[in-house]
Amino acid sequence: MTDTSTKSLNTHTSELDRAHVFHSWSAQAALKPLVIAGGLGCRVWDHDGRTYLDFSSQLVNVNIGHQHPAVVKAITEQAALLTTIAPSTANLTRGEAARRITDRAPAGFNKVFFTSGGADANENAIRMARLHTGRDKVLSLYKSYHGNTGAAIVATGDWRRMHNEYSRGHVHFFGPFLYRSEFWAASEAEECARALHHLERVIQSEGVASIAAILLESIPGTAGIMMPPAGYLPGVRALCDKYGIMLILDEVMCGFGRTGHWFAFQAYDVVPDLITFAKGVNSGYIPTGGVIISDAIADTFDETVFPGGLTYSGHPLAMASIVGALDAMEAEGIVENAARIGRDVLEPGLKALQAKHPIIGEVRGVGVFWALELVADPATREPVSAAVMTRVKGELLGRGLLSFLVENRIHVVPPCVVTDAEVAEALAIYDEVLSLALLS
Repeated sequence: MTDTSTKSLNTHTSELDRAHVFHSWSAQAALKPLVIAGGLGCRVWDHDGRTYLDFSSQLVNVNIGHQHPAVVKAITEQAALLTTIAPSTANLTRGEAARRITDRAPAGFNKVFFTSGGADANENAIRMARLHTGRDKVLSLYKSYHGNTGAAIVATGDWRRMHNEYSRGHVHFFGPFLYRSEFWAASEAEECARALHHLERVIQSEGVASIAAILLESIPGTAGIMMPPAGYLPGVRALCDKYGIMLILDEVMCGFGRTGHWFAFQAYDVVPDLITFAKGVNSGYIPTGGVIISDAIADTFDETVFPGGLTYSGHPLAMASIVGALDAMEAEGIVENAARIGRDVLEPGLKALQAKHPIIGEVRGVGVFWALELVADPATREPVSAAVMTRVKGELLGRGLLSFLVENRIHVVPPCVVTDAEVAEALAIYDEVLSLALLS
């Protein structure tokens, strides 16, 4: 064993990580991961007692905050009763978790297929759509992220798919994003209409009879928290109905309170055929995810075997964490808090920062799901460089704020339990950092 008597736990943790842990999406040599030892609510800390305000929600998944006592209690009690059981069994906690999820879904959704996370939720939703329709192709956005497994990573639109394109039948298209429009639009209405026209032409050009599903994040998250214009999601639904295509809405990041609704799509007058989820359903306390299945698709497999499964589907500890999380979110008004914080605190605060700092080209979002688009020139909308973003991240961290940065954006994504005072603290840190001579 390594002698740690003369080392701090922070140092020992870093050495163990450096020696033995292989990190995702990274070149390993340059990594110096932040050490985290504990957390509570919206704060985490290291072994030396340095505390950070978590405005990343880690990977935008700790919706209920760190170490919520109701979720910890639910996991602990389940662990004392039954730690694991095969997916083929009937288990009370699994049934209770599924019922709580379907109770919050639209009418006509009564079954849940549980997975180990969001990527395999999307994998299995794609599989269900293909088997239900007898078609093969899946359409998804270039600006999207759906996970790092076979079909999910190819459905992803960003650079990460390019090294992993081993799955068949995937086609990408452009979605609406007026700030950086692909359609030369001058208004949200024009952007919406042109994006829908583009999508229909892609459908027709790919062959209507070949397309099983359109897979969309209800609000694209990692790709930029790009709010769909009014009418876009209903327009996609109409195209799916017209051509017999299944609509899969990916709620992995934007679901379960993140937008101030149980599901983000509930603000857009649209009902999909399949809903994928993970992250916020239990705030990532135990790995889990799943597919909420419309009755029409579920009925397909009444007499036909569904050729899919996972060893940890509906794992009792994960199911207990879902029950604990959703009950606490309901009882404590946590979804309502996310809506209020977004409407009354974050939106005015972030827009005040935009008015003060020309480096902020656009502020967009809802609930506790916001993005600041940083630009070198407000007129041309040229994104700031990677070097600028590296400095921004370091300056925020140095002031005790954990941030979620992607490309030229600061994603402002605290837990749904965040308080007014904590938002004010973060806004002051953003203000201080954005006041620096970042572009010089």
